[in-house]
Amino acid sequence: MIGEKNRIRGWGAPPRYYQGAGLLNELPRYTARYGKKVLTVIDPFLFEAVSARLDNAYSGTGDEVRSVPFVKEVTAERIQEMSDKNADFGANVVVGIGGGKTLDTAKGVADLGGVGCVIVPSSASTDAPITAHSMMYLENGEPLFPQHYDRNPDIILVDSRLIADAPPRLLAAGIGDALSTAFEARACVRSDKTCLLDCKTGGGYNATKLGIMAGEACLDILLSDGRKAMAAAERHVISEAFENVLEANILLSGMGVIDVGCAAAHGFAEMVAALPAVDKKTLHGEKVGFGVLCQLAIENEPFDYFHKIMDFCAGVGLPVTLEDLFIENTKDNIRLMAEYSFKQADLWEGEPFRVTADDIEAAIAVTDELGIAYRRTHDAPPAYTRRQPD
Repeated sequence: MIGEKNRIRGWGAPPRYYQGAGLLNELPRYTARYGKKVLTVIDPFLFEAVSARLDNAYSGTGDEVRSVPFVKEVTAERIQEMSDKNADFGANVVVGIGGGKTLDTAKGVADLGGVGCVIVPSSASTDAPITAHSMMYLENGEPLFPQHYDRNPDIILVDSRLIADAPPRLLAAGIGDALSTAFEARACVRSDKTCLLDCKTGGGYNATKLGIMAGEACLDILLSDGRKAMAAAERHVISEAFENVLEANILLSGMGVIDVGCAAAHGFAEMVAALPAVDKKTLHGEKVGFGVLCQLAIENEPFDYFHKIMDFCAGVGLPVTLEDLFIENTKDNIRLMAEYSFKQADLWEGEPFRVTADDIEAAIAVTDELGIAYRRTHDAPPAYTRRQPD
């Protein structure tokens, strides 16, 4: 909501970002600057294969590597437990390798130990690699709050080959998450909402022009290269468009979140947690992608522009209807989601007007109706949520 004008601007970002094929094999070169003892937290689906690669990569370096799998959920208790169990090792650096929750766990362990943090995402499905926080959960998977840290990860190491080998649905989800960056940034600027920089120590900074430009550059890349990148992902090859979209999904989107902020698109995404039976059927970025359309609806953007973004979402395999998200279109479901979304009330503060549950209900209903009409009149492929797995 618009309030007293804040005049202090702030900018923050990871010190180093590297992107290219095969970088995981060069990990020792990047961890060497912190010391000889390396603790790696690895996604359980990747643990066996990645552990073997790391054994080969570190062979002959004289470094000590201890690898542990990420377990279940990101909770304060689990992060503390992992830190305590590995205190005897005396790691100089913690490396997170995997998806968003694995990376968030590694950030937490590194923060507790006061040591270096290197992040190696296995997909480009969210901007979690960049951010200076970990999203905390209950054991049942219900999201709680972001745990903020004093600094961003020290190094982001994006192995394009590792990500190209991932299921293409993950890249599409990352596009959905990144797509929100510019739209939410525009709303936050209009509402004079402060950004997420230095939240642990009070924050209170307005966006810099550089932060706003990062969001706009992210949108430009996605609209230009998103469909071409998805074609590469389907064939598990690396193209220039694919590399551009990785940078947009991870680096530019992450900087937009840190240095400008979030608004309605993420507010709409969080509402799906009101329906636990369907919430886990879809990925965060898929919900955010639908949330972008809902944000455009609640802000009453011109129809031609709304249709352009819906066409893009459908073209890359993102949801454009409630059915794509496995949500039955009933008044009770929509009302439940609208009311639940206020559990993340700060997201609605990014909009330059007061938002009510009635407004949210209307935006969901309008977006779904227009999405149904789009599906009926366009020969678009189904959303990845509705495709059979390979």
